Amino acid sequence: MTRARRELVSLETTPYYHCVSRSVRRAFLCGEDHHTQQNYDHRKEWIETRLIQLTEIFAIDVAAYAVMSNHYHVILRIDQKKALSWEFDEVIERWYQLYSG
Repeated sequence: MTRARRELVSLETTPYYHCVSRSVRRAFLCGEDHHTQQNYDHRKEWIETRLIQLTEIFAIDVAAYAVMSNHYHVILRIDQKKALSWEFDEVIERWYQLYSG
């Protein structure tokens, strides 16, 4: 059963979190798919580039990550002090770097 982030994340407990995202239906995220004979290694660079982009926009640091054939792991650190130092307008500007208004 899923739970809301406000129930899962407690910065009083720890600023570090282990996140996992998995593909479905035996789809390949990276590596060689032996069923279709296609290679998806180029996606590793896409994921790394996106992680770097997200750390520049949000108050999150990537402590470690691993990209597997059908999932990836990311160890994140939430920088609460940095996030609390932002003015409202800066938060909006950062959000618009990913989403259109």
